[in-house]
Amino acid sequence: MIKQLTIIGVGLIGGSLARALKRAGVVGEVVGAGRDVQHLQQALALGVVDRIETDLALAVQGADIVVVATPVGAAEAVFRSIAPGLSADTILTDVGSTKASVVAAARAAFGQLPENFVPGHPIAGAEKSGVEASFAELFKGRRIILTPTKNSAPQAVTRVRTMWEKVGANVVETGVEHHDEVLAATSHLPHLLAFSLVDTLAKLDTKQEVFEYAAGGFRDFTRIASSDPEIWHDICLHNSPALLQILARFEADLDKLRQAIADSDSEYLLQVFTQAKAARDQFCEG
Repeated sequence: MIKQLTIIGVGLIGGSLARALKRAGVVGEVVGAGRDVQHLQQALALGVVDRIETDLALAVQGADIVVVATPVGAAEAVFRSIAPGLSADTILTDVGSTKASVVAAARAAFGQLPENFVPGHPIAGAEKSGVEASFAELFKGRRIILTPTKNSAPQAVTRVRTMWEKVGANVVETGVEHHDEVLAATSHLPHLLAFSLVDTLAKLDTKQEVFEYAAGGFRDFTRIASSDPEIWHDICLHNSPALLQILARFEADLDKLRQAIADSDSEYLLQVFTQAKAARDQFCEG
């Protein structure tokens, strides 16, 4: 039982976690914290949180678990703000999509990595953002990646793991660097491509006609371009080494594809498309 859970940043992820834990009956009071009073009042009106607080140090006082669910660029400022209110027993975790930058932010804010700090990342989300988009089933059957540091106490890791398991998630553990490399390829790059494609088409003189004739393939591929711009801005800046590495590889393959089209290289095109279909069918549909 979590007697008091404090969520800093009550949006889609933070709000959905609060809803799910309440539905599971494993949380007492949920405190919502942040800088936007109107947003917090909306979370309170929706019943997602039980109390709101704009003073982050006050918000974490008495909390069993604190979940930081802000954009990763705000992590260090949030950690510095909550430091005076954290007790020795309070467990601290986050939901950021980049882990090396969050760990660095914690080290900078606290001087050293706290024993009760367990970085985490739910592989779940939607193109809609905000607390109004939150729902209790978001994490059911989804993977949650924990990246404990060398300082993370085993009991703290177990507590965070249990919290996520109570909302139906599948929890795995991996290293910080490995997490960032894998997510750069499977999540960050696809979002970057979707944003870029929509931006390119929106600049065309024929953009009105282009979007009017857009079919299911376009909508499926670009759905994630409706994601929160601030969150993805921060992710690109804070996972740039891994993202640049996979982006360079993708650019090289894309250039080969462009050349194959220019050369009418039927064999290469069919080979790439066949391999891609087989890979996706195996890993995504199988």
